[in-house]
Amino acid sequence: MEIGIGLPTMIRGIPGRDVLAWARRAEELGFSSLGVLDRLMYDGYESLVTLAAAAGATSRIRLATTILIAAYRADRAVLAKQLASLDRLSEGRLVVGVAAGGRPDDFEASGTPYGGRGRRLDELLRGLRGSWEGTAEPPVPGPGWAKGGPPLLVGGHSPEAMRRAAAFGDGWIAGGSSAASYGELAGRAREAWRAAGRADRPRLVAIAYVALGPDGPEHAGRHLLDYYAFLGWKAEMAVKGVLTDPGRLREAVAGYRAAGCDELILFPCAPDPGQADLIAGAVPR
Repeated sequence: MEIGIGLPTMIRGIPGRDVLAWARRAEELGFSSLGVLDRLMYDGYESLVTLAAAAGATSRIRLATTILIAAYRADRAVLAKQLASLDRLSEGRLVVGVAAGGRPDDFEASGTPYGGRGRRLDELLRGLRGSWEGTAEPPVPGPGWAKGGPPLLVGGHSPEAMRRAAAFGDGWIAGGSSAASYGELAGRAREAWRAAGRADRPRLVAIAYVALGPDGPEHAGRHLLDYYAFLGWKAEMAVKGVLTDPGRLREAVAGYRAAGCDELILFPCAPDPGQADLIAGAVPR
């Protein structure tokens, strides 16, 4: 199982230079991917702009949207052009993870209805696939894709999300799960692949939150209670799931590996780039 690391783009107030320091350090330490979260109505960095900056600061590590809330990006042609440019700028290192999203304020701000977002995401993914394979109308001129486009991961736990992943994706990504529940969810993803008549196997990816060091629990509480404030009391559950000591982190990694996860991306709750070193020291890669 590969171990990736998230960029701390949703931690309030983090300077851009520290985000890029994270990217460079993650590559030096041998992490497989740099992940970014996506949120419009929150004080964080826009995900595609961030990955473009990270592409210039690195040369080998994969760059992944984990996940992009593509359903409020209603203009398929603009998004196709942005992704094509990012893929070419990074010399083919882009991985596109998408999901329908669950925060109404993001959709309201973009002038996109919250209802029907799943249907719109299906249409968007169909159009993106057409762009990548050269069959979309109208074709969008710009940097060319490798045949078939970048790897596409589709997120979500619902039966509809699993169907969408099997219809359009190369794999499935879980957010907000745990090592204990991941095995059952991964089994549902594999079953969706079989139901769709696919002979290949899905690439299985997961994300988890981590905050190591003596101030780790404090950082985790401050960051996630703010980021997930819209969930009310359920935000406390997100805090309780954070991996705050090396032993718990190693146990979680072992659990995801046993469940068949292909890549686990660890998102920091503390802004210090030294967190990357603490994570690397705790988890063999």
